[in-house]
Amino acid sequence: MATTLPDPPALVADPHAAYARLREAGPVHRVTGPDGLPVWIVTRYADVRQLLADPRLSLDKVHRLPGNYRGFSLPPALDRNLLNMDPPDHTRIRRLVSKAFTPGRVERMRPGVQTLADQLVEGVAGRGRADLVAEFAAPLPIAVICDLLGVPHDSRRDFRAWTDALVAPDPENPGAAKEAVPAMLAYFTQLVAEKRRTPGNDLLTDLIDVRDEGDKLSEDELTSLAFLMLFAGYENTVQLIGTAVLALLDHPEQLAALRDDPAKVEGAVEEFARYDGPALLAIRRFPVEDVEIDGVTIPAGETVMLSLASANRDADRFPDPDRLDVDRRDGGHLALGHGIHYCVGAPLARLETQIAVSTLLQRFPALALDVPRDELRWRPSMRARGLVALPVRF
Repeated sequence: MATTLPDPPALVADPHAAYARLREAGPVHRVTGPDGLPVWIVTRYADVRQLLADPRLSLDKVHRLPGNYRGFSLPPALDRNLLNMDPPDHTRIRRLVSKAFTPGRVERMRPGVQTLADQLVEGVAGRGRADLVAEFAAPLPIAVICDLLGVPHDSRRDFRAWTDALVAPDPENPGAAKEAVPAMLAYFTQLVAEKRRTPGNDLLTDLIDVRDEGDKLSEDELTSLAFLMLFAGYENTVQLIGTAVLALLDHPEQLAALRDDPAKVEGAVEEFARYDGPALLAIRRFPVEDVEIDGVTIPAGETVMLSLASANRDADRFPDPDRLDVDRRDGGHLALGHGIHYCVGAPLARLETQIAVSTLLQRFPALALDVPRDELRWRPSMRARGLVALPVRF
């Protein structure tokens, strides 16, 4: 019989406590997902890390048995992306995308990202208070990824609304997610067509040129790749910036240590990702054959969720795992994945978070929460860990 996860509000409010109980009870559990269908959740660091790179666990939904957890459905023109495919197609497409996110190329983006961060903080500085999600953490990465891909400014607000509807549906507006999917499909189809007519100096134009020169990117692959890069290219970074700032406000001694020595920010970003990263669970996987974990057999075709949040709080891997420590150097967190599906945009997410945190601490030495801590609201998602808003004063 499947275990039932805590009610969504309890899980959203304190996922780390829920996963700690599961991790203590065992390495793998069959639980009832939010749609009432069964899923397997793997909780311990060693198992999660191994399975993230295990070729027996496929991302391709063709291996899913009927009656398993579905998640939200996308049309083929958006679904044919890196999160739903295995080698060799995954290898071919990832190779094209990864050229845009090499550490050297991302580092050359630093001046532009810093300029944008400075503009955003100056835009709110005179008011003495702000919602750091809406006015800083969200506009920074969405502007960066949209500039990289060549997305016009007048489309960015709609895009953020669509993404919010898919990642954290509003219970009071249940139709928003269904409306977002065709809207995004129409948008990306039009964007690709416009880039063909009027090429630009951007990544999407480069990918179109590769396809049109006879490479093996299909039309669906091209459209869904643009969707994934925009969707994933900003969503996780928004949440990481928000939870990083909140973690520092919750731990004033760590905030002081980082402010006293700004050079620590690079390592601190790794600790923010480990401590309260943006993804509670990795993208679902489907075993292509039966997989055994500590004597428990997961049948082929069932749905497996690997808990990144649980693995990153595993005391067998990280000493005192529930403590934020910006000087932690044991490394190896799984917040950005592991293996061939490791986050391709990780260098950019790191850069943006480093700059965001450093800029806020330098510009606002009296940064503090502007509401009681227990009034903060989290996005209603089983998979994504993010604040709805982060009201601060400075």
